[in-house]
Amino acid sequence: MKFSVSVLAEGDREVTIEEVVALADAVAIHSGIASGVGAMSYGAQIIVEAENSDLAVDRAIELFTSAAATAQLPSWPVTKAETISESDDLEEDDE
Repeated sequence: MKFSVSVLAEGDREVTIEEVVALADAVAIHSGIASGVGAMSYGAQIIVEAENSDLAVDRAIELFTSAAATAQLPSWPVTKAETISESDDLEEDDE
């Protein structure tokens, strides 16, 4: 099943537009988008395939951490991760 996972890492300074652009480039291969310009955090939404939400979060955090390193972002702790599955998304459309 496919999951869309939003991951956020918080730190001690504002993130620049150049850093978010670098993160966006790094997560693009995972159908990802990045955020964080001017915030004390950076984040990404990444699409992953997994059997359940917990495994999706684990995989997304791996990919996010690797992408942040590729983008040369500070190694800040992940403070939030949320998932939505394909089936959750379809149920919302039906309402």
